[in-house]
Amino acid sequence: MVLIALPFLIAALLSGPSGPRAAEPSRQGFVGSATCATCHTAEAAALQQSDHARAMASATKANVLGDFSGITVTDGRHTASFRREGEHHIIRTDGKDGVAADFTIAETFGVDPLQQYLVLFPDGRRQALPWAWDSRPREQGGQRWYHLMADDPLPASDPLHWTGREQTWNFMCASCHSTGLVRGYDQATDRYNTTWTEISVGCESCHGPGAAHVAWAQAGADKGNPHRGLSAWFRDASGGAWRFAKDDPRGIARWDGPPRQATAAQVESCAPCHSRSRPLVADPLPGQRFLDTHAPMLLQQGEYHADGQIQGEVFEWGSFAQSRMQRAGVVCADCHEPHRGTLRAEGNAVCAQCHLPARFDVAEHHRHPPGSAGAQCVSCHMPAVTYMGVDRRRDHAFSIPRPDVASQISAPDVCTSCHTDRPQSWAASQIMEWFGPRRRDDPHPAFAIAAGRRGDAGADRLLAAVATNRAHAPILRATAISLLPMPPSQASAQAIGATLLDPEPLVRAAALRTLDGLHPRNRLHAARFLADETRLVRIEAARALAPVPLEALPEAARTAFTHAWAELLASERVAAERPEAHVNIAALLTARGDIAGAEAAYRDALAREATNLHALVNLADFEARRGRNHEAEAVLRRAVAAHPEEAEAQYALALAIARQGRPAEALGPLAEAARLRPEEPRYAYTQAIALHQLRRGDEAAALLRLNISRHPRHRDSLMALATMERDRGNLAEAERLAVEAAALQPSDREAAALLMQLRGLRQ
Repeated sequence: MVLIALPFLIAALLSGPSGPRAAEPSRQGFVGSATCATCHTAEAAALQQSDHARAMASATKANVLGDFSGITVTDGRHTASFRREGEHHIIRTDGKDGVAADFTIAETFGVDPLQQYLVLFPDGRRQALPWAWDSRPREQGGQRWYHLMADDPLPASDPLHWTGREQTWNFMCASCHSTGLVRGYDQATDRYNTTWTEISVGCESCHGPGAAHVAWAQAGADKGNPHRGLSAWFRDASGGAWRFAKDDPRGIARWDGPPRQATAAQVESCAPCHSRSRPLVADPLPGQRFLDTHAPMLLQQGEYHADGQIQGEVFEWGSFAQSRMQRAGVVCADCHEPHRGTLRAEGNAVCAQCHLPARFDVAEHHRHPPGSAGAQCVSCHMPAVTYMGVDRRRDHAFSIPRPDVASQISAPDVCTSCHTDRPQSWAASQIMEWFGPRRRDDPHPAFAIAAGRRGDAGADRLLAAVATNRAHAPILRATAISLLPMPPSQASAQAIGATLLDPEPLVRAAALRTLDGLHPRNRLHAARFLADETRLVRIEAARALAPVPLEALPEAARTAFTHAWAELLASERVAAERPEAHVNIAALLTARGDIAGAEAAYRDALAREATNLHALVNLADFEARRGRNHEAEAVLRRAVAAHPEEAEAQYALALAIARQGRPAEALGPLAEAARLRPEEPRYAYTQAIALHQLRRGDEAAALLRLNISRHPRHRDSLMALATMERDRGNLAEAERLAVEAAALQPSDREAAALLMQLRGLRQ
């Protein structure tokens, strides 16, 4: 009797406390985890114990972990009180207008190590409150309320305020925390009617709609259907396994057997929710290729250190995609039990599945006392970063400790993160003593990425070497391509040409994106990628060809362009609730010559947020290009009024004023831009040029010298000051500056010509 009743018990548990009925219609093909549980009992029971199953829940007494006993909490900047009224959980805190008000919790959001709470507004938006409950045990510092951004005052006008667009669950979080989601955004009314088939993460979040699978089972499990009616198929029937070779001194397991089946599908099932990425299609279903539905973030500065270590909240895919394990065919489920979400084994045992303990779990390898924290594989190969105050997450690149590299690129390293009393030079010397002065990954690609981010001389050659080396991970190579300087040097051009033909779609897409820096007539070779098998590549080809007239394309490519162009615009409209999506659309339509469409897109952007900086600055540029300089200036004055501390608004206003022949008036906003962003050399450079035009040469030269002292590699400042010194008769100083400018980029013809002229004058 127990065995017979168990599936129905699990089905009841999986159905859980119901959420708002209006939010749970059926999405075509979805049957719900309760249906799955009637056959897949063990998997359903395991899922119920996972954090996935508790990713979101109705705000019932059983689901709410926080203390709503009537307490008031303050951190000095923010204050909130928490109470219950009957079945309702209520928080009193500052609302959209900055005034304290009561808000009823609609749903819980997550469970471990913190729980957040959502408030449902009349327009269908669910907003994530900034006060979170630390659900860790009290002895670990938990069981308390804390503010997620305690150091930031966050006025109600800030997009990061809990009522702002950056905290809107429907766009930011929903697709990964609920099953069978339809975001349901209506652009005309700026409202949401978001629905789901299950309030939390259920079976069909990973396996896809189950109706066809149920039909397959009810029809007698037809063996002629290899995927059993499922859109996402993860089962490996190759008969292979990870095995240790007796004659391999490395002690690392290799896949033994036929090619592993559905390897990519397993990783790509996790990738949409465990990556920082931009959706390319609305409400994508499981089972589709990752790059057909999402554009992942590359190793972007501020989010990743130059050596690929996680920095911002980037989740796991971006680091795992860098790893040798991923390239060897390891999948998430090799280490993680996919239904319960726990590790396959505890401690070093999970690594010992593929790394022989006699070779790796010994002091000769890890150089720490056996059983100590330092002897744990993750301590050295999976450094952790704490996000959201208490959520400690590990890097999944499984990288080799390189304190010698970290010290040169200003990145942290695992050695001195534990040995906090020692410098990185100590750690580097220890590693060198143990393992020798050179390592397998020398020259380390981090130096190329760091050089590219800084704009160093010779960075193009370093980046080109990384981009074209197929031994490196595609995400690393795509990042190197994205950093290639424009206009392209010979090394850059050769690297772009080679990577356009790369077998990896992420690399091809990155190469196509670089074509934005070229004249339209030099982009025609992008046409061959308009029919690429991967959506991300097709839309980047269409983006590159945006300014190319249709009649200039090969006749055979015109239909493909029409389809790819539609995919590109659709990918931007996925985020129609965001002003930046409409700014992007406006830029694309402007490139196609659709002026009316671009104007409408800018109106849509400002309808979403009337003071959006990027929308205002780009609209002003759009107006200026049409010769409407007065209108451009008016728009930029709105931008400066709304964002007086934003250097870009001040700078754009200065340029608009200067275009109308008022350079003296432009000096004020130029100086303000330079003051606000001294780390950005072009602001001070432009200010110096304006001073020079006003015949204030001494001030201009002094400002350029100051700018060069701060940014010794700023080519335009070096060239401008060299020219000024030439005109003042200081030929030796002018030549010195020209030499520095020419050294930055050997292919710089203008710098070479100036240097040649100066040397001729001195002879």
